[in-house]
Amino acid sequence: MNFIQYALLISLFSMSHFVNALPTHKPIPGGVAIIPIENSSLKQEVAPFVTYNKRRAMVVKEKDTWLAVIGIGLTAKTGRHAIKVKPKGGIPYTQHFIVKPMKYKSQYLTVKNKRHVNPNAADLKRIRENKKEIVGALTHWSDNKNVATDFILPVQGPYSSPFGLRRFFNNQPRKPHSGLDIAAKQGTPIVAPADGKIIETGDYFFNGNTVLIDHGQGLVTMYCHMHTIVLKPGQTVKRGQQFGTVGKTGRVTGAHLHWGVSLNNKRVDPKLFLPEENQQ
Repeated sequence: MNFIQYALLISLFSMSHFVNALPTHKPIPGGVAIIPIENSSLKQEVAPFVTYNKRRAMVVKEKDTWLAVIGIGLTAKTGRHAIKVKPKGGIPYTQHFIVKPMKYKSQYLTVKNKRHVNPNAADLKRIRENKKEIVGALTHWSDNKNVATDFILPVQGPYSSPFGLRRFFNNQPRKPHSGLDIAAKQGTPIVAPADGKIIETGDYFFNGNTVLIDHGQGLVTMYCHMHTIVLKPGQTVKRGQQFGTVGKTGRVTGAHLHWGVSLNNKRVDPKLFLPEENQQ
């Protein structure tokens, strides 16, 4: 399959977004690439095993075509990228796709609690422990043939900080914003954007009260700075079901929800999983 044929296929899948519940194809740093698997012999019930950067990737079926749904990290270089495809009973091969450039804006924030900008030794120990728990949840894999990727908003409110911002706290550069901030009053209900299972909860130094939901095949959503959490790890949650409320815990300048989406352990723009009217 050449790149013209590939672009044509992607165009068809993009037009059928709502019917097939696929995220928006946007192959940029922090975006999602939907890649039709080239080998026509894959028109079978067993999905091929696909990896990207040595990590297993989501594979879904669209009519008679298998699609790899790839999360692209914010630090990804532009240009040619590769996925490894291993058909069941077949010979593994490599397939390529192109990551396009994207320039994100900068944001300068003033944080009153200076330890949330320059943590002390005890804080750093807690941060390392927090990171182990969070990474453990974000790298979790569960087999789910029917992953729901057509999300609803977890909370109602204006977008206060978009995904990908280059952030400066008290004029000090920090990692890019890996989620979408939605402004809402403390106590506003937070609901699940799709069916899943609560995989981890915690009170973390930067993120405050946090919930992570596993939706299957490396798709994990994260909810930070919460006020209350009403479900526990291991409990299932249905699309639209409340599992907590908006708060202002952790490193914040006011009440809001930080909503993160991780796909194959790469943080991607949550708006790509929403209907077009919610992507503005």
